[in-house]
Amino acid sequence: MVFGTMVVAAGIIPSMSTRLPLVGSADAIALVGLFAAARMFMTLAAMDVGTAFGTLGARREMMVGFLAEPALLMVIFVASQISSSTALPVITDHLASGHLGLSPGLAFSAVAFILVLLAENARIPVDNPATHLELTMIHEAMLLEYSARHLALMEWAAQLKLFNYVCIGFALFLPWGVARAHIGPIGLAVAIPALAMKLAVAGAALALIETVSAKMRVMRIPEFLATAFLFA
Repeated sequence: MVFGTMVVAAGIIPSMSTRLPLVGSADAIALVGLFAAARMFMTLAAMDVGTAFGTLGARREMMVGFLAEPALLMVIFVASQISSSTALPVITDHLASGHLGLSPGLAFSAVAFILVLLAENARIPVDNPATHLELTMIHEAMLLEYSARHLALMEWAAQLKLFNYVCIGFALFLPWGVARAHIGPIGLAVAIPALAMKLAVAGAALALIETVSAKMRVMRIPEFLATAFLFA
């Protein structure tokens, strides 16, 4: 279920084109609901195992989600006010057609979105996906009892979630290179290398952030996400 929700989420994000097969359901608020559903499935599965670390990770994951989702919704509301719509293809098409400009609201929302991305995807400084210290784990604590194909699907879902969040950031703040509905197949041929280039830059930026940052204590996470909400 976790992997399935991430696949559906990837299908409604205009990462390469605004002419999506699921354009009728490509609403940003529904997308946040999909992420919340994936979190619910993951935490319920972790608590169903019955181990102490699984329950610990599930509780921490719900705390992060409880604090991150309002900030993410505020970021989406800022972008939707500019385009007068909460549909991601409409927002992307509106911003890519020359309405992006120098907006202080979008600038602050971009900072807030980066903070939410780090928290929601278990990246440093909120979490360390490569840690072996069980007491400091959040996301990995829920996966300690998984193995074989089940572990592979959960890890695949985590990577797909990171990809989805990065593509949301591109759609809201860097919509250039996305094939719009009136351009046609030529625009799609340009959109694929453009997405690859943006992903490479985003990966380098994420690596830089994790290199210069240290993991914070769990008690500091609410302050981190409250800062994201204030920026949004």
